[in-house]
Amino acid sequence: MAQAVDRCRDAIASRKPVLIGVVNAAKAVNVQKDVLLREALLRSDIAIADGQAVVWASRILGQPLPERVTGIDLFEALLAAADRDGNSVYLLGARADVLRQLESVLAERYPSVRIVGSRDGYFDSDEQATIATDIRDVKPDMLFLGMPSPRKEMFLAQWADLMQVPVLHGVGGSFDVMAGKTKRAPVWWQTHGLEWAYRLLQEPRRMWRRYLTTNTLFVLMLARERVRPRRAYSRPTHEPTT
Repeated sequence: MAQAVDRCRDAIASRKPVLIGVVNAAKAVNVQKDVLLREALLRSDIAIADGQAVVWASRILGQPLPERVTGIDLFEALLAAADRDGNSVYLLGARADVLRQLESVLAERYPSVRIVGSRDGYFDSDEQATIATDIRDVKPDMLFLGMPSPRKEMFLAQWADLMQVPVLHGVGGSFDVMAGKTKRAPVWWQTHGLEWAYRLLQEPRRMWRRYLTTNTLFVLMLARERVRPRRAYSRPTHEPTT
């Protein structure tokens, strides 16, 4: 966590963008077939292990990661750093009512953070260029995207160069959590790799099939990798096709 925050603060000081990639078990499964998502993630300058399963897998494979750094924990750590340093942020994603509540929460918790712009996540593809240009024009130090995968990865992969924001971080459902619209799993569930189960309890009809499929495939992938390691993916040398 400390390394990631320091890298982001250096990016703000130098105005050289840092793109943060977030990896969990579901995403590790999805990149096997979703080439665009895979290439978008491979463009990241920092990759963090959002899921405890990814950390455990790294140890089983003999390439241990130092710790789990979730997207929401890094989001909060970067907001705390922005509060200390007086940085500016742009918020993109979630519903308009959630965004308004989030702005109120941030103003209370991080009073020195300057919110220079915000936009809900309900827009069409033909609006993306205008939104990216608007973000560039207000020159935020950090851009946070409260949108689901693979939408947030694809937006960042396509528009990062135009926006020229020093820190770009897709935080998924973190806007809803910080705004108080949804509850995050208790710490014990998080540290024991059961955050997915807590979410399943909250939304069983919507989530059971997804978690059953992705968790099973992740375990099978790990077993295969343990026996016959695959070559690592290479960072793309071209822009993802849109």
